[in-house]
Amino acid sequence: MAKTSSTMLELGISAPDFTLVEPLTGKAVSKNDFTGQPLLVAFICNHCPYVVHIREAFNAFVSDYQGQGLQCVAINSNDVENYPDDSPEKMMVDTTQYRFPFVYLYDETQEVAKAYQAACTPDFFLFDSEHVLYYRGQFDDSRPGNDAAVSGKDLRNAADYLLAGKDAPEKQFASLGCNIKWKVGNEPEYFG
Repeated sequence: MAKTSSTMLELGISAPDFTLVEPLTGKAVSKNDFTGQPLLVAFICNHCPYVVHIREAFNAFVSDYQGQGLQCVAINSNDVENYPDDSPEKMMVDTTQYRFPFVYLYDETQEVAKAYQAACTPDFFLFDSEHVLYYRGQFDDSRPGNDAAVSGKDLRNAADYLLAGKDAPEKQFASLGCNIKWKVGNEPEYFG
């Protein structure tokens, strides 16, 4: 596993558009489905130890905040030819097995990951109700192998601020995880 930090996309930009299929239902889901609602876009995958490490706490986060009006989509952009554990079929298994409370979308072309300048899994992008970037960075400072508890404190703090109408947290720390598994020849310029 290659440790990779998030790119820390510039705050204040508009959320790039996306329309992707949810393997579990076969439905296309678009950013426009969430017009007027705050939206968390999370880049995750099935096999990454960093994602597995926070999976239960992330499910709890989404369940807690959806009840407060925050919407969430998770996107898997990994190359499934070389990483078959991230295939749409395995996404369906994980969605059911772990009872994901969010839609889990497949970015086959990797163009959505590029548009968001996503670099790692997990990578989080929190947008306000106008879909302006408010927070990007880590879930918390817990990592596989360190002693920090998985709490989601950084993302929870940002979501609390957003929903309370406060300014974005000044200190935002890059997420750290496995690099997105780019298809050969498809690596973005910002990656590396």
